[in-house]
Amino acid sequence: MMPMDRRHFLQLSLALAGLSACGGKERPRPVPGAIVGANAAVGHLLRDERQPPHSDDFRRTGILIVGAGVAGLSAARHLERAGYHDFKVLDLEDVAGGNSRSGSNAISPFPWGAHYVPTPNNDLTEYLQFLREADVVTGFDALQRPVYNEYHLCFDPQERLFLNGRWQEGLVPQFGLPAADLREIDRFLARMDEFRKAIGSDGRPAFAIPVDASSRDARYTGLDRITFRKWMEEAGFRSPYVHWYADYCTRDDFGARHDVVSAWAGIHYFAARKGAGANAAQGDVLTWPNGNAFLVDALRKGIEDRILTGHVALHLRTAGKGVTVDVLDVKKNASMHYGADHCLLAIPQFAAAHLMRDHSRRDRARQALHYTPWMVANLQVRDLPERPGVGSCWDNVLYDSPSLGYVDATHQLIRERSPLRNLTYYLPLTEGAPEAARRAARGHDHAHWAETVLRDLEPVHPGIRKHVERLDVLLWGHAMAQPLPGLLHGPLRAELALSPHPCVHFAHSDLAGISIFEEAFYQGLGAAKKILAHA
Repeated sequence: MMPMDRRHFLQLSLALAGLSACGGKERPRPVPGAIVGANAAVGHLLRDERQPPHSDDFRRTGILIVGAGVAGLSAARHLERAGYHDFKVLDLEDVAGGNSRSGSNAISPFPWGAHYVPTPNNDLTEYLQFLREADVVTGFDALQRPVYNEYHLCFDPQERLFLNGRWQEGLVPQFGLPAADLREIDRFLARMDEFRKAIGSDGRPAFAIPVDASSRDARYTGLDRITFRKWMEEAGFRSPYVHWYADYCTRDDFGARHDVVSAWAGIHYFAARKGAGANAAQGDVLTWPNGNAFLVDALRKGIEDRILTGHVALHLRTAGKGVTVDVLDVKKNASMHYGADHCLLAIPQFAAAHLMRDHSRRDRARQALHYTPWMVANLQVRDLPERPGVGSCWDNVLYDSPSLGYVDATHQLIRERSPLRNLTYYLPLTEGAPEAARRAARGHDHAHWAETVLRDLEPVHPGIRKHVERLDVLLWGHAMAQPLPGLLHGPLRAELALSPHPCVHFAHSDLAGISIFEEAFYQGLGAAKKILAHA
């Protein structure tokens, strides 16, 4: 069955089940909308190492997990499945999910952060089992390849790129390129495929997921000492189109330019994914209207009663064989103290250092871990005009734009095409140092961000302003740690992952060096197993 037929088949299936399908005046300025979430002011209470108000409210739990992102929820899920139920999960935000949170309006749900996962490598047994529980994987064929739920595989048309005045299919530059550039693109992709198949002298894949399953062969780990751009130049890649594509990919996965991230990280983007399903090709993606919040909801299933959102942990103290954590209930402005046998810090390392008042760890984290700020906008649009070429896709990218373009959150909905759509626009703030970019981002108002988005999209959607009914903005101050040279195969990442006390443990994608769903999932899983071994 071809991908477009799949969509029509699903539409027909719903119709037969009795489900119904959804069936020149200039807009005033400013464009309606607001800056929403994430709660930076609450997070700064931890940064400033504030003490909560005095409280005699003391509570007890076996395991306290701080952070309800993917790593924290993965750990909690494993504890629950292992029969250990005496735990609590705290998060300072109003909703769980971390960078995978979502929003919703009258049109549809939409992502506020991570919005897809590629089909996973077939050796990720625990991850595939989780996807089966979430009904993303429906079974396995005779060759033990996963069979994916057709509702969750991205519908065609998947991707398009605006290049040389029109939309082309796919994100690899092709339309209107000179023959020499096309040959260089083919050579680059062939080189990446060689890395994908490479095996180190230790018998491990040169590039794997999780990162720590990769080969330690110096032929490959040495790539972590230089930038991706430098490696490309030394390998003879000169085409601006090849460099744009590599830069787009590193900004997409790492929130950093290809002249900043290590060559090992840049190659990992292309070479680490090797999985294929019974009904999915290598490189296919799984996506949902609410993005990876769909997977967060699956991680939360059965443990919702032990997740406390709007609770910020402010101070952790070790006490004999356990810990005490001072916590502030943000909505009630009420403090409490949690005692626990073990504490899992599923939060970024800079936050963990403040929580423990460990200034040595804070300084080491600052040295190695630099977090990219992002701006994400959701646009409610009606009857959006189009430039020539391939029609609207799930992923829509503009060549040579500072943004990553936008995804159509309504693309996966099983309904007839509607004139109303949610477009989620992504802008990693990669110009200059991350700290300076964060300060600048916090100083901009909604009108500034709306104008930034509309100016970027105007060349591909002429007159877009009058078709936008609302534009909301979310700022991520510390979206992901950049895999700079020396991080992934240097000593500091492993040092930061060590438990400083028998009852204090860490799990976060910054300890993997690459901020992808699988890394966070396995960070949480590994930490939960470690705790259970000593519980």
